[in-house]
Amino acid sequence: MLLAAALLALGLVLAGWFAAGGMKHLRTADRFVTVKGSAERIVEADRVVWPLPHSVGGNDLAQVQRALEANTAVIRRFFTDAGFDPADIVVSPPRLEDRWAWAYGDNRPAERYRYATTVSLRTDDVPKALEVLRRSGELVAQGVMIGEGSAPEFDYTRLNDIKPALIAEATAAARDSAVQFAKDSDSRLGGIRSANQGVVSITDRDQSSPQVKRVRVVTTVEYFLRD
Repeated sequence: MLLAAALLALGLVLAGWFAAGGMKHLRTADRFVTVKGSAERIVEADRVVWPLPHSVGGNDLAQVQRALEANTAVIRRFFTDAGFDPADIVVSPPRLEDRWAWAYGDNRPAERYRYATTVSLRTDDVPKALEVLRRSGELVAQGVMIGEGSAPEFDYTRLNDIKPALIAEATAAARDSAVQFAKDSDSRLGGIRSANQGVVSITDRDQSSPQVKRVRVVTTVEYFLRD
């Protein structure tokens, strides 16, 4: 009986020791800090798509068609004279609107037909495109009616070239924040509990220079804290 009692007591002591150790480990594992780090690069766009929608109106369908073809030729020549390859110029199928089809009497507009198309320039030579963009008033002077939606769209296509370095920089910034937090809380920084690259965004640096882009990476990292 004495031996059984001794073994029971020893078992209780060991169980308590293991339980205490487990609770300590649990409390340690529950202690972590979540930090964010970011990195940015200012880059120049390396591609531009410049759509030039234009239209003509009139009551004679054949004349309207000829006028639209003439304006399309003017835009094509405007781009080719600037040194762009004809393969960089895309003309969309024309759109014909008969505005008398659903209007009667006094509601009919003065011009029956409206014929429209879009000539787009797609090029990687952004500096040359910017130079030509500043001369776009020449098209209006030649009688081309440029419609809405003619703003060029600039893009940066070499994200994969700079993305690894940005992620490394953002992760390092997150760790610096975690180290400072651990220091302020009298703790030591442990290993990584989880990590999330987050969002990579490409935005215009400002409204006046859409050809200049800001690339930003944000990472979120959770670190364990140790006593």
